[in-house]
Amino acid sequence: MKEDFLHHIWKYQLFEKERLYSIENEVIHILKPGMHNRNAGPDFLNAKIEINHQIWVGNVEIHLKSSDWYAHHHENDVNYDATILHVVYEYDVAVYLKGNTMLSTLVLKDLIAPSLLSNYLQLSNVTKNWIPCGVQVSTLDSFLFSNWKERLFFERLERKAVFIDALLVHQNNDFEAVLFQLLAKNFGLKVNSEAFLALSKSIHFSIVRKVRANEHQFMALLFGQAGFLAEELQETHHLTLKKEYAYLQHKYALQPLLKQQFSFFRMRPNNFPTVRIAQLVSLYHLHQNLFSKLMQVSKIEDFYSLISVSVSSFWQNHYTFETISKKSTKRLTKSFIDLLIINTIIPLKFVYEKNRGGVDEVEMISVLNQLKPEKNSIISKFETLQITSKSAFDTQSLLELKNNYCAPKRCLECAIGSAILSKK
Repeated sequence: MKEDFLHHIWKYQLFEKERLYSIENEVIHILKPGMHNRNAGPDFLNAKIEINHQIWVGNVEIHLKSSDWYAHHHENDVNYDATILHVVYEYDVAVYLKGNTMLSTLVLKDLIAPSLLSNYLQLSNVTKNWIPCGVQVSTLDSFLFSNWKERLFFERLERKAVFIDALLVHQNNDFEAVLFQLLAKNFGLKVNSEAFLALSKSIHFSIVRKVRANEHQFMALLFGQAGFLAEELQETHHLTLKKEYAYLQHKYALQPLLKQQFSFFRMRPNNFPTVRIAQLVSLYHLHQNLFSKLMQVSKIEDFYSLISVSVSSFWQNHYTFETISKKSTKRLTKSFIDLLIINTIIPLKFVYEKNRGGVDEVEMISVLNQLKPEKNSIISKFETLQITSKSAFDTQSLLELKNNYCAPKRCLECAIGSAILSKK
């Protein structure tokens, strides 16, 4: 047993509360259990408890054994001087506060329902299952699961918002500039995401604003900064871009990246970084105020219409500068646009609306419900547990569940874990 289980028991008062007595036979009435403290100090703050007909306001400390008070050296810590009740699973020694006053102690061992303890031990002792509740998860009430998925989805957005907020600080709250960085990162997909983000950060967005109307200049800017124009090639298009980039590099004092930062290894040609850079150029050349346009869109068809661009004529029959290939428009696919909506547009819109004072949660859920469920190993594992996904909203919620609740075994903080604990 771990202390977090006792924290859960106390927080939700999941024990027999009729005729409570301390180990010293004092009558106890819990008027207010206190606020759960996840930082250093007592476990529950500002509790209100009646002990022997006298009301006390202070803190509650929880331990597996009463002797843990001394094992944790609380007797030497002034933060524990305002403790009014010691809650333990087992009592093995009396605890005294300063002034030699005995601290009132409540023992929970015989107050917790056997079924609750059994359910907890079953969850916490599982090591073979992919997730602790793997056997029980599919039997839960669908309404509870639906509500919990909504909470998980917005927790995921909140975590993504931390990264976006950091970008905004560096960009003086310029949402258009941050959109460019986020799109670049996600155009790189998983393999090249960091290289593409570094590329976007290597160019001040004021330069992008100046050159993107000229597709040739913008192409030279991005390929030059990515290091693809440093090579000595005799290909005409490469030579003209190289000449243009030399002018831009001198004018704006640019420091290019190394081409080696971008990976082609085991990638499909349509995902080559050269192709993705060309598509990013086309998108920003076509839309001069992309951020404003995206913030006004709420229908999937409109997202597809706005973002579905093809590459320039040179890249229609090239995957790299060196070799000619069969002609293809290399238009952004719906599945790729779906990833941009999930990982870039919705998180950025969430932050933007929060900054303006109100998030349209219904619209965001609606957008994700219009997208097909993502396919990856985590979602496939949930399917083997009879947890199916109908949309990207479901898959985003399940990813949050697995990565931030199941993996670290935060069952006691999870609605699913709490429901399993309370089952008779």
